[in-house]
Amino acid sequence: MKRLSSLVALAVGLAAAPLLAQEGPRPIEVAPSAVATAPQNPPKLIVAISVDQFSADLFAEYRNHFREGFARLLTGVVFPSGYQSHAATETCPGHSTILTGYRPTHTGIIANNWLDLAAPRADKTVYCAEDESVIGSDHERYTVSDKHLKVPTLGERMRAANPATRVVSVAGKDRAAVMMGGHNVDELWWWDGKAFASYAGRPAPEAVTRVNAATNEVIARGQPALPVPDFCVAHDRAVDMPGGFTIGRGRFERAPGDARPFRASPAFDAAVFDLATQLVRDMKLGQGAQTDIIDVGASATDYVGHSLGTEGLEMCLQLASLDHTIGQFLNALDATGVDYEVVLTADHGGHDAPERHQQRAMPRDARVSDNISAEDMGKAIGAALKLKGPVLYNSEGNIFVDPALLPRQRALVLAEAKKRFQALPQVAAALTRAEIEKTALATTPPETWTLAERVRASYDAKRSGDIVLLLKPRVVPIPKPGPGYVATHGSPWDYDRRVPILFWRRGLTGFEQPLSVETVDIAPTLAATIGLPMPGVDGRCLDLDGGPGSTCPAE
Repeated sequence: MKRLSSLVALAVGLAAAPLLAQEGPRPIEVAPSAVATAPQNPPKLIVAISVDQFSADLFAEYRNHFREGFARLLTGVVFPSGYQSHAATETCPGHSTILTGYRPTHTGIIANNWLDLAAPRADKTVYCAEDESVIGSDHERYTVSDKHLKVPTLGERMRAANPATRVVSVAGKDRAAVMMGGHNVDELWWWDGKAFASYAGRPAPEAVTRVNAATNEVIARGQPALPVPDFCVAHDRAVDMPGGFTIGRGRFERAPGDARPFRASPAFDAAVFDLATQLVRDMKLGQGAQTDIIDVGASATDYVGHSLGTEGLEMCLQLASLDHTIGQFLNALDATGVDYEVVLTADHGGHDAPERHQQRAMPRDARVSDNISAEDMGKAIGAALKLKGPVLYNSEGNIFVDPALLPRQRALVLAEAKKRFQALPQVAAALTRAEIEKTALATTPPETWTLAERVRASYDAKRSGDIVLLLKPRVVPIPKPGPGYVATHGSPWDYDRRVPILFWRRGLTGFEQPLSVETVDIAPTLAATIGLPMPGVDGRCLDLDGGPGSTCPAE
């Protein structure tokens, strides 16, 4: 659809007004408005940003205080109620939805870790982004791999359609970089705790060498306490935690050379975006005949949320700093002169420390009881049924019945485990494999889904458990908090499922749609802007033209 000048648009509007003649009104024919509110040409560079643990609640709380990067994105198309619609609201599953268009039941990424009791190693836990066949590895000392992602990413599809397309993925976490980048990338880099690293054997481009050197200098210099913006003052309040430590008043000061707190600080995101900026410049992304794509995973918000909670001074300073960092990144993209398109979202939301909630009008917030233990439950069931061995195994709420048991024994254990788990006061549901597999994939708005439908969206028959255990709302699955780990996510409840989705491009007329959409809608929406078909995915194209036109293909 051709864009009209403002004067022509005004003329069209005037022509539509009723015209009265002396003999009375006469019907007139008016052509429908042809004003496009979105660019009609494909962007030269797609920029996909994921802010780890950036919940819709945090977005709503701070959106009026943003002045730089987030503020610019807020002038675009805003979906404040996006959904990671599945139940397993963790980093790896969430990132697997953003640029594939598929839910975890199809990506195969059902959790950060799962059990493979047939794995050819002593450690039966499998990390979502590892190759467990590597001799001597385990799920904590692993070789990073994309082998568990079952579907292609948008970047892969772009490359298949045009081999000249460059695909770049950088993040604070390896699983974020891998799940957004996919299987066929030009550059893929993550922070390994000491430096930005990639797959074994990949040479480091100059951009990585420069950023690693600069980041090491940042760590060596240390960090004085950050200044507190006026809107953060109200958050500056200490909360006493079990174990004799406090949260709520941190300002991210670091001693020179102390790398330990670096990841849970705004400086971490600054390093990730610095690397993204330099790769864009060095590779001249978006300056060829094709459209390129870069994915950026900002991980510090998640580390801050886990170690210090979501409602203290620390999170306020983190988001204020991230607003500046994203602003600087967008300014750098502007300087390239490239026509770029941005989407920003999150892999999941998050829940604050119950101790702070209990002080702030949420007294029912609680930590999970010690009695919700699959190991202890398995021992009790084994004793009751006179069976030997552990009987039950657990991985992040996926409960597995010992495969060595006879079929009749397995059935008895499964029935007893469901009954006992379901009777616990903090448990919302204990859904069996049969109950989940008979549940159809939901087609209704995600906020209306049943618990079974949420679990079904992240269930893989070969990787998920015999029982999926779900805690009740506001029960935090950390029985005893300690320094560095006070709060988390991963539940099927909306504080973990809801995330913002923001699209921005120069020339795109902004609007806000408060109704629910899903993160699986992002990939087909971006694909439509470059004319790339994405049939068969779980998501749908979101029309970014706020007028009568459409950025989506005709159905």
